Amino acid sequence: MTPHLKTISAAGLLVTLGIIFGDIGTSPLYVFQTLLIEGGKVNQALVLGSLSCIFWTLTLQTTFKYIFITLQADNKGEGGIFSLYALVRRYGKWLAIPAIIGAGTLLADGIITPPVSVTSAIEGLSNVPALASSFIPGSWLIMGIVTGIILLLFFFQQFGTKVVGTSFGPVMLFWFLMIGVLGSLQIVHNPGIFKAINPYYGARLLMDHPKGFWLLGAVFLCTTGAEALYSDLGHCGRKNIQASWIFVKTALLLNYFGQGAWVLMQPANTNFSLLNPFYQIVPYPQLLMIPCVALATLATIIASQALISGSFTLISEAVSMNFWPRITIKYPSNIRGQIYIPSINWILCFGCIAVTLYFRTVEHMTAAYGFSITIAMLMTTILMYYFMRYVKHWPVWLVTIILCVFLTVEFSFFVVNAVKILKRLFFLVFEVGLIFTMYIWYKARKINNRFLNFVDLKEHIPLLNALSADQSIPKYAGQLIYLTKANNGRQLEEKILYSIMSRSPKRADTYWFIHIDTTDEPFTMEYSVDQIEKGKIIRVDFRLGFRIQPRVNVLFRKVIEDMLSRKELDIISKYESLNKFKIVSDFRFVILEKFLSYNNVFSVAESFILNSYFSIKKLAQSDAKTFGLDTSETHIEKIPLVVNPVTSFKLKRIDPFSGEPIPELAHA
Repeated sequence: MTPHLKTISAAGLLVTLGIIFGDIGTSPLYVFQTLLIEGGKVNQALVLGSLSCIFWTLTLQTTFKYIFITLQADNKGEGGIFSLYALVRRYGKWLAIPAIIGAGTLLADGIITPPVSVTSAIEGLSNVPALASSFIPGSWLIMGIVTGIILLLFFFQQFGTKVVGTSFGPVMLFWFLMIGVLGSLQIVHNPGIFKAINPYYGARLLMDHPKGFWLLGAVFLCTTGAEALYSDLGHCGRKNIQASWIFVKTALLLNYFGQGAWVLMQPANTNFSLLNPFYQIVPYPQLLMIPCVALATLATIIASQALISGSFTLISEAVSMNFWPRITIKYPSNIRGQIYIPSINWILCFGCIAVTLYFRTVEHMTAAYGFSITIAMLMTTILMYYFMRYVKHWPVWLVTIILCVFLTVEFSFFVVNAVKILKRLFFLVFEVGLIFTMYIWYKARKINNRFLNFVDLKEHIPLLNALSADQSIPKYAGQLIYLTKANNGRQLEEKILYSIMSRSPKRADTYWFIHIDTTDEPFTMEYSVDQIEKGKIIRVDFRLGFRIQPRVNVLFRKVIEDMLSRKELDIISKYESLNKFKIVSDFRFVILEKFLSYNNVFSVAESFILNSYFSIKKLAQSDAKTFGLDTSETHIEKIPLVVNPVTSFKLKRIDPFSGEPIPELAHA
């Protein structure tokens, strides 16, 4: 994170409003209306109970869990479920599972956030008398406008969230000021609405109303931006998020309570299925309705930003921590926390447009919204237990109380949202695909690593020296470089020695072995050099943060320059003609790329995992591109992955003339 995000600043607060709070900040457009429609008969008990549930959901779930507790789980300034997993993974190997499920479900439900937010604003044009006949919910006109807005939003992601946040920040400031003022104008006429803060009214609603408990599904919509808020920690900084939330929560509650005050002042037989209280509390509608809808439209465009930028963060960290295939990741601004992933951007864009065309109206979208987010929140809670207990070392009694509160609230939301599963079958392929990809990649990497064989490099130094000096073998490269996974500096993969010795022997003046260690901190950039055999066998260890792209070509060149300046290295070509003119030796990287050998006998599970892994790998970025290696300097060498070789068969030899079996030789 850049230094200016570590402290509260006016610029930081403005950018935070533009990036973080779009989703949760536009929820008043549809949450209270959904509660009135699902609640049936509108009366004081329904209104006060709904407002009480909204208030305590925002207090317990958003403020207490995310703003106060979860934002403390920052990994050197970075947030998100994978940053949290990096902090606690040493306390249990199984914790990878909730991390994968949480990330997959958060990304999957993200494709409904932009459509539901933007559509809710555009449908507001039906409140303008002159436009009411054209802007009918579900019409092709509305869907066309929403689709165009979504395309523009995803197009501008490539310019970075700094550009987006700077331009959207002032809009969101005006948005929150407006909704706060609109709510206050109604509260003035009915200040008694504040008694809904008493949790008694929420409890009575859940117990007495025929659909009481199930109304929590609509209540949950008021906090759906909280999980993405944590993912965007690295974009804005904890202090800026916490400070700006005070203003945001105040504006949200004023608007919700203002809508409730307006509803209680309406005649008893009012049909609220055709009325959105948010737009009904706008004064002088002939004059102010169009500007209000225009500002709402801009705010709902911004509502998508928190999820999109949070998705980029999640996938970037998943790649670094071997939960996702390597893909192109770009850094469009000079702020480290801001990234752009083209493939994910356009997948989300396609998904959002498909959701818009499939559901058509906000009412249908909200009926399917929230199920996956509740699962993501539960997974975060599981990981937060380990963070509070083992990283923060909070007392058991305190952690237990906090965990019980979180699990009670979130499990209740999960149960009421679980009934939405039939309405969201559209999402299952996308959702299962994300979780499946992460799980397969994680498990296959574990299987791969299980069959890595390491040898003692010291024992093979004489052989490497002899090969380097053998003039009968054509020189393969002056400086030959391999990437190694051996954490021990005195060890090397057996397959690397096999590549050097046993195929076409690779004679070189110097053999380099580069190891990359990904740290739990996001922005570490360190290296060390060990000259195992001076000038002949050299190992370089890079320690890179999980947010740093491993551009090995660039990093290695910097190491060479540093060693030359310290006079630790001579890279002048050993060819007599070139050495005479001080020509620099050539460098060549060798990448060992595995393929699944036919010489394997698998269990059903291993066969499925490994075949899926290699199928997915074909779609991923190549190792050469991932490690920033120039094609002209890189050689890709294919090697078979033999996990469980075929051995249980007997081959019988026969005489070529008689066809009779030839007796086996007696073993000594």
